[in-house]
Amino acid sequence: MQRAARASEFLDRPVPARDREASLADVDRLNAWFGGYALTVRAVRRLDSAPDHRPLVILDAGGGRGDFAVRLVRRARRRGRPVRVIVLDRDGAPLVHADAARYPEIVRVRADAAALPIRDGGVDVVTSSLLLHHLDPETAVATLAASRAAARLGVIVNDLLRNRLSLALVWLATRLFAAHPFSRHDGPLSVRRAYSPDELGTLARRAGIRGIAVRTYPLLGRLVAVLT
Repeated sequence: MQRAARASEFLDRPVPARDREASLADVDRLNAWFGGYALTVRAVRRLDSAPDHRPLVILDAGGGRGDFAVRLVRRARRRGRPVRVIVLDRDGAPLVHADAARYPEIVRVRADAAALPIRDGGVDVVTSSLLLHHLDPETAVATLAASRAAARLGVIVNDLLRNRLSLALVWLATRLFAAHPFSRHDGPLSVRRAYSPDELGTLARRAGIRGIAVRTYPLLGRLVAVLT
């Protein structure tokens, strides 16, 4: 399947706030049910295999409303592992997850993922979920390079797996479980815009990253790459 490089999703454009929030709520729900969160959390635990006593600092690039940050903090509290999460997004709106403001472990930074305002090694892990497919190759390379420079342990990229099975699964999921028309349009298109494992490897090498491990989860329509 050829990558739909020039296609545009609704959430790439200025849209009414109500529509944006409704679509992001759909994304949150689908991430929770189909691996967007659990697979990233598992990868974070692997990178944090020998934790010390200080908090694990995670930067969630393109973290939007803070949905994933809240889940990270809740899980960390259950495990007794101190954590701090920086939610980085270009949108200047405040964290709108109902509970995000209640967690002192979460802070929000307005910035571009391709030009992180973080010193080299300033965080332990950089994560992104469903971000990379929104970026053109040059911006993706810059984002991966900036993320790897900022991350002491590594970078975790969670995105959609571009193939016909994923396209069918996402089409069905957005019809059954997504309420907003934007989600029904953007979901299948996101699959078509996603980078393949080989393409992601090429982007990583262009970013100067040699350590990359990609796992695919066909029944979830996902790929997870760990860059070290």
